[in-house]
Amino acid sequence: MSLEKDLKEKISYQKGEIDRQRKELTESIKYASYIQNALLTSPHELKRLLPEHFVIFIPRDIVSGDFYWITKRKSDLIIAVADCTGHGVPGAFMSILGITLLSEIVNRACYNSASSILNQLRESVMRALNQRGIEEEQKDGIDMALCLVNTDTNMLEFSGAFNPIYIVKKNRLIEMQGDKMPIGIAALEENSFTNHQYNLEEGDIVYLFSDGFVDQFGGPDGKKYKYQPFRNLLLNISSLPMHSQKSELIKTFKQWKGNLAQLDDVLMFGFRYHIKV
Repeated sequence: MSLEKDLKEKISYQKGEIDRQRKELTESIKYASYIQNALLTSPHELKRLLPEHFVIFIPRDIVSGDFYWITKRKSDLIIAVADCTGHGVPGAFMSILGITLLSEIVNRACYNSASSILNQLRESVMRALNQRGIEEEQKDGIDMALCLVNTDTNMLEFSGAFNPIYIVKKNRLIEMQGDKMPIGIAALEENSFTNHQYNLEEGDIVYLFSDGFVDQFGGPDGKKYKYQPFRNLLLNISSLPMHSQKSELIKTFKQWKGNLAQLDDVLMFGFRYHIKV
């Protein structure tokens, strides 16, 4: 009886230790999420820069490998939506690195196009991670859609690492494809990112996003949502106010996912463009 009692006490103690460690770890990660959220562009700043916009930010875990970053320098409005390698804590470390390096590049004002920002960011990430192209090293990186909008000329420049953007103009969806290479080391020789240009008009809507929505399994057959239904959804809701679009997108995602686990971080950013008067 004494042996059984000792065993129960040991099990109870070990369970208490596990619970305590889990609680400490969860609290630490929650605190890390406060730091990560503080680095994201604030709602007040977003409202000032883009009065009509929405952000959908649904981390898979407490912290996220996705991030968004918006700033303005003189007449240049710079908008980035990124998906870092991994999710949770590893992804969050990469996202903090990405935000920090983006800020440095833009604050130095040594860019002349959207693609030049991505080229410099790739070099900075490779230096920071000490990536030299060796076979056995970690291939961590960032997928990103980056827009540079000149608010004087209304010219949008887009450059993407894997990720595209969508522009909806008068119920027509225009897709701009990103290059099939990451921000970071790649198996192939690093080429310059492509710089796309598009003249924005009053009321055009621009959507930037990670792949968390389209890659989510769900629906009656448990399959991925995929890009074509996603494009159709955006077209169908594009006439709605931006806050209503956000509600429809969240509702559709939750209905599609159902009781299945969320596989990845989900991030979407959309804004309706208005010409300065």
